[in-house]
Amino acid sequence: MIESHTGRQGLNGVSPDISIGEQDESAIDLIALLNTFLEARKTIGWIAATVFVLVAAIAFLLPAQYTSVAAFIPPSTGGSSSMASALAGQLSLLGAGDLLGGIKNSGDLYAGILRSRSIADKLIHDEDLEKVYRVKRTSEAEKDLAAATSIGIDAKSSIVTVSVTDHDPTRAQRLNNGYMKALKETQGRLALTEAAQRAMFFGQQLAKEKDALEDAEVAQKKVEEHSGLIAPTGQTESQIRAIADTRAQIAARQVELAALRQSATEQNPDVVRLKSEIADLAGQLEHMQNGNSGGTSAAIPTSKVPELQLEYVRALREVKYHEALFELLSRQLEAAQLDENRDPPVLQILDPASYPDAKSSPKRVLMMLSGLLGGLLTGCFWALLRQRLVALRTSVRF
Repeated sequence: MIESHTGRQGLNGVSPDISIGEQDESAIDLIALLNTFLEARKTIGWIAATVFVLVAAIAFLLPAQYTSVAAFIPPSTGGSSSMASALAGQLSLLGAGDLLGGIKNSGDLYAGILRSRSIADKLIHDEDLEKVYRVKRTSEAEKDLAAATSIGIDAKSSIVTVSVTDHDPTRAQRLNNGYMKALKETQGRLALTEAAQRAMFFGQQLAKEKDALEDAEVAQKKVEEHSGLIAPTGQTESQIRAIADTRAQIAARQVELAALRQSATEQNPDVVRLKSEIADLAGQLEHMQNGNSGGTSAAIPTSKVPELQLEYVRALREVKYHEALFELLSRQLEAAQLDENRDPPVLQILDPASYPDAKSSPKRVLMMLSGLLGGLLTGCFWALLRQRLVALRTSVRF
């Protein structure tokens, strides 16, 4: 009995009769499937041919597209990732503030500039793209231009590749050259390095201080004409100058600290040093103004200046303060400009915009092969669906 039972089992303990039955059933299903396709071969052929002809017609009706490619090496910004916060304000004026995301390298920065609304509007105006794209609004032309433009950044080398696609190969090349030209012009307008950022910041502060100095001089002149006093001499003059110099040093360090915070954190040693120096100078200024100089007889508090001279002393002190601050800011601006000129950002064009002598799309052969394959699959699906519907109708009838 045991031998008989063992002999009837296969190698895996499965009955040979059952395995053969399953194999026969699978073979029957495959043969039935092939028979279904053979019976409906004419219909499948018609469907495949129809889809193929439709796709081929679409492929040949689509206008040819040409792609011009250019590549450039972006200059280093010379700063850390915190430069993004300083540059975002400038790029937002160009309409590219939302395109920057997280700046990882200079390639990301220049790609953001290329995607800016400022450059897009310039190209649209120069090439009359509203007429080319057959749109009425500049915003619609911007979307079409963005769809026709591809900007890629190599992760290792940071080389930026710009591809522009158009129906006209000459216009595609012109648009790509326009991108390069507009990028260079924008680079000249923006401060893209830390030195340029500092120079721009100190330049703005110096312009404000120049106006403040002129206002202080006018105010002093009015007080002098009103009171008939002349500039004080001796100890009072020395004290006024010392107070003005101290105030100017505090203000100059505050400006320097504000410029440094654009590219450094609060834990930066230079930031900590400047904050400490400002606190020390503020203490010295308070001692001078209150007369608490720690035993130095040269300190004369403002409250003890004769009443007739008090208004004039205050006006003169403002003039001396703004003069000292203007001089300090001028030196800082000069130093920043020297740093900027020593290492200016240079945009290097690696590959000028190419003239596309062959179309980039549509891929007509690939489209027609895809259409033929899609038609065959559609025909086979229709044949199976028809067989299922016939079987279902027959079962319902019985």
